[in-house]
Amino acid sequence: MVVLTAVSAALYVALLIPFKFIQIVPGYAELRPAAAIPPVCGLLFGPAGAFGAAFGNLVADFFGTIGPGCLPGMAGNFLAAFLTYKIYRALAPENYAWKMSLRNWAALEFAIALGACACGITIGFGVDLLGLAPFKVLANWICFNNLVFGLTLGPVILLSVFSYIKDAGLFYQDLVPGKSSKALSLLGIILVLAGVIVSLGIGNFPGNLSEILHLTGKALLYATLLPGMVLILLGALLL
Repeated sequence: MVVLTAVSAALYVALLIPFKFIQIVPGYAELRPAAAIPPVCGLLFGPAGAFGAAFGNLVADFFGTIGPGCLPGMAGNFLAAFLTYKIYRALAPENYAWKMSLRNWAALEFAIALGACACGITIGFGVDLLGLAPFKVLANWICFNNLVFGLTLGPVILLSVFSYIKDAGLFYQDLVPGKSSKALSLLGIILVLAGVIVSLGIGNFPGNLSEILHLTGKALLYATLLPGMVLILLGALLL
């Protein structure tokens, strides 16, 4: 597991650094085709891939974006990989041979999409909480970037390398087989989906809510985003 974490981190760093100079939110977000890597590592290496994505993001931050926002960045990238792995496993546990039926493909894209959005929301919430950048700007860009590259490049990379990873004896499901409660997993998926909808839906309209709730600053941030974050994290625990 330590080796798989290191491999995931190294791969992520190698693909992150070349695009560090294309800054979208200076110091916090850039054009990131490498966003396709965390979900792939999660699906292949399970929790080890998720930790690899977190540490890989931290190492890459030393090449221009190091700062307090690194902690939310690690948490967000961990969720991007972990949720993709857990959600796909819950929806299609017997289909890791990647014989892509329409149902399997839909499950894969759905899992990647939820992980991508949870990543953007977590980073946006954490960075806004630190007073470094507004949620709407950062979270929306990260979600968009992750969805574009995760949903397109992610499956292509996964299908290209899966047989080699499995033949090499590195596939997580072969190394650590196990089953989770289907009922709890489905509840977890529902909570994560609800958290994403609540966070992006309410979090993008704090102006209207501030007038209704008479809140500003951190109080408004907690009121609009904390419920969604709690749902996402609770859902991740149940998965």
